[in-house]
Amino acid sequence: MFFNQFFYRMAGQVLVRTILTVRCARSLASASLSAVFIFCSAAAMAQGAPPPTVSVKPVTSRQVTETADFVGRVVAIDKVDIVARVPGFIKERNFNEGQQVKAGDLLFRIEQDTYKASVDQQQANLAKAKATEVNAALQLERGKELVRSQNIPQSTVDQRAADQQAAQADVMQAQALLEQAQINLGYTEIRAPIDGRIGLATFTVGNLVQPSSGRLATIVSQDPIYVTFEASERDVIAYKRRLAESGGKNQHLPIHIKLPDGTIYQHAGITNFLDVEVETNTDTVVVRAQVPNPEGLLIPGGIVGVSVDTEAPKSALVIPQAAVQFDQAGHYVLVVDDSKKVELRRVTTGVEQGRDIVVTEGLKQGELVIVEGIQKVHPGQIVSASVVSDN
Repeated sequence: MFFNQFFYRMAGQVLVRTILTVRCARSLASASLSAVFIFCSAAAMAQGAPPPTVSVKPVTSRQVTETADFVGRVVAIDKVDIVARVPGFIKERNFNEGQQVKAGDLLFRIEQDTYKASVDQQQANLAKAKATEVNAALQLERGKELVRSQNIPQSTVDQRAADQQAAQADVMQAQALLEQAQINLGYTEIRAPIDGRIGLATFTVGNLVQPSSGRLATIVSQDPIYVTFEASERDVIAYKRRLAESGGKNQHLPIHIKLPDGTIYQHAGITNFLDVEVETNTDTVVVRAQVPNPEGLLIPGGIVGVSVDTEAPKSALVIPQAAVQFDQAGHYVLVVDDSKKVELRRVTTGVEQGRDIVVTEGLKQGELVIVEGIQKVHPGQIVSASVVSDN
């Protein structure tokens, strides 16, 4: 008895499965693909198949800032080419190429013997001129006394006065030549004029250099640093209108940098210059921002992405970009309602926020959108949903 009941039960299940399979096969020839998919899914559920599993995330609200994206170039605030100001052989080089230097650090020393000798010579000339000036002053005083007793003519006194003034001029000239010799001696020590990173040395120790030799090395400042980018006239007009509406406040806009490897630079910058004319070749206006660069990640001459905050932060609904699909009718998402049923919802999207995107129409806060498993479900289907954490 028990064996017969078991046999008939198994035979009935096989018969049902056979009928469902035949019906699915027939539907392929007579129905649309979507109808076949729905029918066969229902058939599978009739056989006890579990609902498909999908991952969902809730629609959240957060503060979002409207931005505009540009391509920028990193520019050093200060760039100095180091050159020789007096001729001579390089005796010392006191830096490693690529190192950070401070203003006043000794970089090169040119042989000083000739320049020290010139200083000594001008010191001697100055001393001689001073002695001559003293003697001329004494001769003038004696002449003034003798002219009172009429022992010498007035013309002699006048000549001695002229000699005394000429001696004073000689002292001034000797003083100037001494100062020039001292300046030239000082030029034999070439020091860093700014803080920054020094590049390759063009000349090594033992080479003869002079002002016409050109650049010995280059120093570029590192922190802070400039980033320049080109904005369209439309962007500039919109900025000026917002500025007028705010009464002239917040003239400088915050910016964020995207590095070439795709990561977001941790230090925000701020605009500090808008060019006074439009580039006729591109119909754009150059904008400059100053950005902190303590780690030296931004290298002068490099290309970076620039995101400019164009408006004050405001509350908006955001969902992961992975949830947004696109067809001929536009953007849509698949929503899982309270009864675990999938619903297709048309949405209007806004600006991207990293891996998320702003949704301006079509969703409410807290609704669950499918982010994984979209391809294996369809509207109206019952699913098993698991919420994905932000981590």
